[in-house]
Amino acid sequence: MAKEQTTPQEPKKKNKVIPIILGLVLLGGIIFGIKEYIYYSKHEDTDDAQIDGDISPVVARVGGYVDSIFFEENQHVTKGQVLVKIDDRDYKVKLEQAIAAKQGAGSSTGVNQAQVLSQTANSASARAQALSAQARLEKANKDYARYANLVKDGSITQQQFDQAKADRDVAEATYKAAQDQYKASVEQIGATRSQMTVINTGVTQRQVDIDYAKLQLSYTTIKAPASGITSKKAIQVGQLVQAGQTLFSIVNDNSIYITANFKETQLENLRNGEKVEVEVDAYPDLKVEGTVYNFSPATGAKFSLLPPDNATGNFVKVVQRVPVKIKINAAKDVMEKLRPGMSVKVSVIYKD
Repeated sequence: MAKEQTTPQEPKKKNKVIPIILGLVLLGGIIFGIKEYIYYSKHEDTDDAQIDGDISPVVARVGGYVDSIFFEENQHVTKGQVLVKIDDRDYKVKLEQAIAAKQGAGSSTGVNQAQVLSQTANSASARAQALSAQARLEKANKDYARYANLVKDGSITQQQFDQAKADRDVAEATYKAAQDQYKASVEQIGATRSQMTVINTGVTQRQVDIDYAKLQLSYTTIKAPASGITSKKAIQVGQLVQAGQTLFSIVNDNSIYITANFKETQLENLRNGEKVEVEVDAYPDLKVEGTVYNFSPATGAKFSLLPPDNATGNFVKVVQRVPVKIKINAAKDVMEKLRPGMSVKVSVIYKD
């Protein structure tokens, strides 16, 4: 029986397949490397980013018992909408007390005005009496001077001269008393008017008390400071709240943005207004675009509770990150899906 002869073609085929596979792998690697090079020559990426938003804490400005609550957790509310009502009976009583105090002060003002009018009339009368006394004094002085000349040549008796002198002294005393009375009446008017100023100041103070009481009363009605979704509700009907206590929070509408923490070595190519592509971890198929808005004035480490101090001598160089704010350009239905705190990946296109 003749032996079968083996052909060397099979090893040759196997030797050709391996170089072909290696060549394809090498070609794929080259294509991948070129694509990555082209991509990263136009983009700056980071996955150290998250969605942020303006969150407004709603704080009680006055204390009291919660009377009514007009919203639920995670409910959308509009700016100015009444959300909470605090029992306002105490504040209404304080307002009534302030109004009554002002009315009492106003009555004192009326009495004081009447006193000023009466004292003004008395002052006019006292002035008239002083003028009359002055006229009598002038006549008495003339009579005295004339009688003094007459008594020298014996035309009148000494008794008549003494009477003229007595009349002059009485007129002087009467005039001085009238002047003193007139001055006292004028001073009394000034004192009463000063008192009126004090009373008017008191009335103004009572009006301030009324305004303050009205303001405190208005604080018992708590309204939404902004349109958005309520969260972290921490009150119940009948609960006693204190001034300064946080009741709940509102995540504002139209305030959603992205904070991306880029390495400091990536900032060279970043500029305001550059286009940004965003991938949201929660919605991988959601296409979101944005725009670089501004840059933080310091690195994140500088705003930490214990910022690093490189002056101690134990220096280890660490690449720092700078927060970059990115505005989101998306439709309303897309914005409604985004929530502050969601993780995202951003890619800034700095070359078209």
